[in-house]
Amino acid sequence: MARRHQVKYIFVTGGVVSSLGKGIASASIGLLLKSRGLRVTIQKFDPYLNVDPGTMNPFQHGEVYVTDDGAETDLDLGHYERFLDITTSRRNNSTTGQIYHEVISKERRGDYLGATVQVIPHITDEIKRRFEALGETGDYDVVITEVGGTVGDIESLPFLEAMRQFMFRCGNKNAMAIHVTLVPYITSAGETKTKPTQHSVKSLLELGIQPDMLICRSDRPLSHDVREKIALFTNVEPECVIDGRDVPTIYEVPLVFAEQEVDELILEKLDLTCPRPNLRDWKKFVERVKNPAGKITIGVCGKYTEHKDAYKSIAEAFVHAGAANNVEVELRWIRAEDIEREGPDKHLQGIAGLLVAPGFGERGIEGKIRSIQFVRTRKIPFLGICLGLQCAVIEFARNVCGLDHANSLEFRQTDQNVIDMMLDQKKVKEYGGTMRLGSFPCRLSKGTRAYKAYRTELIHERHRHRYEVNDAFRSTLASHGMIFSGICPDNGLVEMIELGDHPWFVAGQFHPELKSRATNAHPLFRDFVKAALDYVASTHL
Repeated sequence: MARRHQVKYIFVTGGVVSSLGKGIASASIGLLLKSRGLRVTIQKFDPYLNVDPGTMNPFQHGEVYVTDDGAETDLDLGHYERFLDITTSRRNNSTTGQIYHEVISKERRGDYLGATVQVIPHITDEIKRRFEALGETGDYDVVITEVGGTVGDIESLPFLEAMRQFMFRCGNKNAMAIHVTLVPYITSAGETKTKPTQHSVKSLLELGIQPDMLICRSDRPLSHDVREKIALFTNVEPECVIDGRDVPTIYEVPLVFAEQEVDELILEKLDLTCPRPNLRDWKKFVERVKNPAGKITIGVCGKYTEHKDAYKSIAEAFVHAGAANNVEVELRWIRAEDIEREGPDKHLQGIAGLLVAPGFGERGIEGKIRSIQFVRTRKIPFLGICLGLQCAVIEFARNVCGLDHANSLEFRQTDQNVIDMMLDQKKVKEYGGTMRLGSFPCRLSKGTRAYKAYRTELIHERHRHRYEVNDAFRSTLASHGMIFSGICPDNGLVEMIELGDHPWFVAGQFHPELKSRATNAHPLFRDFVKAALDYVASTHL
């Protein structure tokens, strides 16, 4: 086994352009090392000034990934958890905003004893403290740190300087740098160009960082000659120039890295001795993803469907659930506003199930409600998440209970606000980090579809909301057939609903997608896809 007296640190940076997949690369490396018996965690450092992404527009940032301890974090933490089957926390994500806030708070307290507070050493010292915090817990053998942004951006300079200092202090056998870069193919010239990678590495060298490994992203395999050329111009060993070609599914990336012995190279660099990797279950999962036995179409109705990263965890949860059912789940992304304008028939015909996605604000709400009515009355399987549950309650109240003015207080105040703001939220003045965030318990009623999915009475799921089902209307809803299948034992809040006269109509106030894992699909997504398969079989879609 590995010698575990010294924590090893791996830093992952990106160059040339953004969105190269540093998070996927980090998660893939983490998976390979974990498969060898090492205790691995991954952290993300984001260079933006926001304290967290909780108040950012999903069109700009993508989804907000919520951890068990209630942190609103970068979506890359979702990749870490899904690939490694681990649980992260607020300590796994740091931002420039958090770091400056901490340093300024210390200055106001007088912690610096009258010194002039500067980027170096005070900001870089705080960054280095956070680099090392997870390693100092004693829980990990390897800590992988993904540094956000692109080398050359002014925002990431303090992180890269702190990284240089930290690696120098750790020594060559205890820290290494991996640089993810772009090697584009110029179609008109018929050539693969290495110059962008050469310049990106030179930018790192100017900052005092020599990368130990390059992951070269390309839309096609890199030839031996191209890799040799890159090695020559970047001071990197040829075997450490890794072919990061595009693959059909992101879950194949660890296998591509394993073929090139990325984990062996890392172990050699960090002076670690470990058993051979055990990737048997991962290979079975990837095989099912790439070669499923069938295919179904499920609609996802939301407000941000033009930007798929806004629902990243939902999309990946369907990949996991599809593999668990040996079927490909094709997602039909449906703008809620299109339903409002054109009606549900045009957009929902032919689907085997509908998921109504989470979100905030009134835009598109009536479209979501109409789409829910469409699948409820036609007995099409339905899964609602967070706002999706609230819309399902509003639709049921209006069209089954006869509460014509049913609505949420978030959108419009009426005498039939079946969705109300939680009491403790009515005193909140600030937006950032003040919702009901993190993991909370939920007790399931036996005999319900929720209980059948989870196969246990007490579950814990992650939340991100301010509004809940109004207790004043629960008896009315229940008398017309709505089942409150999950209740929070701490405060009695409704956590799950379902309909007894529908083949599969389930909604949760929480976010089940955040706890789905590649080789362990979330129970609700797994059973939802199974219900969609049953619907297809019964209707011959």
